[in-house]
Amino acid sequence: MKRGINLVLAAFALTALSYGLARFAYGLLLPQIRQDLALSVSAAGWIGGSAFAAYCVGIVATIVCSGKVSPRGLTVMAGAAAALGMGLIVLASSGLTLGCGVALAGLSTGLTSPPLASAVAARLDDADRPRANGFINAGTAAGIVFSGLAAILAAGQWRQLYALFALIGIGVTIWLWFAVPRRVERDVAQNFSLAMLRRPGVLPLCASAFLMGLASTAIWTFGADILRSEAGFSDQSIAWAWIVLGAAGISGCMTGVFTGRFGVVRIQHLALAGIALGTLGLSAASISAGSGLVAMCLFGAAYIVSSGVYLLQGIRLFADRPDLGLGIPFLVLALGQTAGTPVFGAVLEATGVTFALCVFAAAACAAMVLCPRDGESPRGQMCQSTEGLGR
Repeated sequence: MKRGINLVLAAFALTALSYGLARFAYGLLLPQIRQDLALSVSAAGWIGGSAFAAYCVGIVATIVCSGKVSPRGLTVMAGAAAALGMGLIVLASSGLTLGCGVALAGLSTGLTSPPLASAVAARLDDADRPRANGFINAGTAAGIVFSGLAAILAAGQWRQLYALFALIGIGVTIWLWFAVPRRVERDVAQNFSLAMLRRPGVLPLCASAFLMGLASTAIWTFGADILRSEAGFSDQSIAWAWIVLGAAGISGCMTGVFTGRFGVVRIQHLALAGIALGTLGLSAASISAGSGLVAMCLFGAAYIVSSGVYLLQGIRLFADRPDLGLGIPFLVLALGQTAGTPVFGAVLEATGVTFALCVFAAAACAAMVLCPRDGESPRGQMCQSTEGLGR
């Protein structure tokens, strides 16, 4: 993997930038943003949902542009969108301006993963791809940890934090121009047909991913706000909770190992149960601060593992189109997050924290029931995915 180390490191940095900073830092900094801009809970939910909606647009764009725009072009656009979006957040003086910035920053995440998968397939050997992709996926958790540490050092200065993140985005974008290959040769078919969506297993995969995405918004968007309003967490304590969440998410690097030893379905059930328990556990934060930290830790690990399993299952179902195997489950997951963010905000305002968390934990349990029940080993999935990607 030595010849592709620069690509892998740049891809890791882009994942940390687009997911950890541009997309999920909004939830960490939401208490401060709401206070400064006088946003209601429902307005904050709609703004957070715009990031997930833009993510969906980005995923669709990468599918449409497959074979027409190079991986370098798409990843540079992803870095630029993250930097520009976060720069706009710095200047936000109203909910409208903030929403535009959050949406533009969220667009970067949709433009990130598919071209990185193509670039890794083109640059690395079959044996090196799983390790490289696992390392790249850990960028999300690393970005979350970094945003938490930066929030502690910045002591509530969310505009300065986003300015720092935007500057980092500029640097990463320049790095991507030199690290990502300009052209990728593929052996896979480029034409998309709706008939592909009728393949066995696609419907339960999509239904489960949608509900998992919906359930996850309780913590991704409102977790920090709940810790502050219900448990009395200070800004510094919230940042530490975010760091715990991100550090636990690094365990997602081991998803392939876990599924290889215990099976795909069992690990997915455990991960979705972890999301449900983490969501419910947040309601106990008002009783014990330790309960809030444990809930964030459990959620962080479970979310990254669960999304990794959806990725494995998607690539197996679309071995001839690995970009779709990655894009479709992540697109549907983001659709669930797009719907879940404003819905959770509305339920929270209408019924209170405990009931809202219970409803969204139930959604994770429903995702557990609906998830695909095939027993194929992930090693077989990996082999299919690498054959489909080509060199």
